[in-house]
Amino acid sequence: MRTTSIRRRRPAGPPLVRRWRDTADRHLTPVQRSLLITWVSFGVTFAAVRVITHGIRGGWLPWGNISAGGEHLHHYNIGIVTLAGLGLVAVRGDERAVGHPAVAAAYGCGTALICDEFALLLDLQDVYWAKQGRISVDVSLGVLSALGVYLTARPFWHEIGRVTGHHLASVTRGGVRTAG
Repeated sequence: MRTTSIRRRRPAGPPLVRRWRDTADRHLTPVQRSLLITWVSFGVTFAAVRVITHGIRGGWLPWGNISAGGEHLHHYNIGIVTLAGLGLVAVRGDERAVGHPAVAAAYGCGTALICDEFALLLDLQDVYWAKQGRISVDVSLGVLSALGVYLTARPFWHEIGRVTGHHLASVTRGGVRTAG
């Protein structure tokens, strides 16, 4: 009887890209991979949107704002539609779709589009270019910073959560007394 081995087909691409994929396969869990893709797409989208909006305002890009029926469409609208679509994917519960890298990338992009115009959503006024518009940049940089803190020391934060949970459970059972 002849046995055959099933070989996993390697994706095509330049050798370095293949090595990166192999490294990711060996060192990242599916959740870590999704988080990485999400936040890289968040950062890239946020930066790209800032460049594009400055280019449109400065007149050095060949296109202008997007409008529908004479109304300016803000990029947060695209972000909301993106996240609503992803919510539908999540509610539907298709596990293959939920864990797909494209879903993680779309989530990061949609979130960045919304965060970039956070000040407009907060004030309900178009303050993108005003001093108040700076809050959008601050919120987005804060999100990226907090994410970096979390991802840098992920095992530590999980252990902190576990220890805190055990401590709180012990306190509620009366096992730990505080100095009074």
